[in-house]
Amino acid sequence: MDPDIRPARTTDYRDILALNLESEAMLSPLDEARLAQLDSQAAYHRVLCDQGRVAAFLLAFREGADYDSPNYLWFAQRYERFLYIDRVVVAASHQGRGLGAQLYRDLFAFAREHAIDAVTCEFYVQPPNEASRRFHAGFGFHEVGTQWVAGGTKQVSLQIATP
Repeated sequence: MDPDIRPARTTDYRDILALNLESEAMLSPLDEARLAQLDSQAAYHRVLCDQGRVAAFLLAFREGADYDSPNYLWFAQRYERFLYIDRVVVAASHQGRGLGAQLYRDLFAFAREHAIDAVTCEFYVQPPNEASRRFHAGFGFHEVGTQWVAGGTKQVSLQIATP
C-alpha cells in the first residue's frame, strides 16, 4: 500500500512529537502546547502515513502567521506572499524511501492551488547539512540570504523556490 498524505489531527500529536524528538538536533524542541499553537497558525500541516502509522510530517506557514521563528520573520520582512516550511520530519525507520519528496510535491501542489509563488525554507550551513542542501536543490531552491541563529552558534541558508 502506498503512503497516504492527509491533514494532521490532534490524535497524531503523540506521533508528531516523537518524530520531532527523534530529529531534534536539526529542529527546535516541541511540546504538545507548542505543537497545538503552531498547528492553529499553520497553512499546511500534513502527515504521511504508512500502514496507518505517522511516518512523516510537514508544517508550513503563510505570511501573516503569529509565529516567532527568526527564520520565518526574516522572510516576513522581505516577501509579501510566501509559504514557509518550518519543519519536515521523516521517521528514521522510513528514511531513504522518498517520503520527504512526496510531502514536498504535495506542498508545492498546495502552493500552486493557492496561487503562492514563493516557497521558502532554511537549513543549516554551520554546522553543514549537505543532505538537506542537495534535497532542496533538487526542488529548485536557491539561497536568498543567510543568518546566524541559536545565539550565534548556527548559521542557516535562507532559501526560496517557485512551486
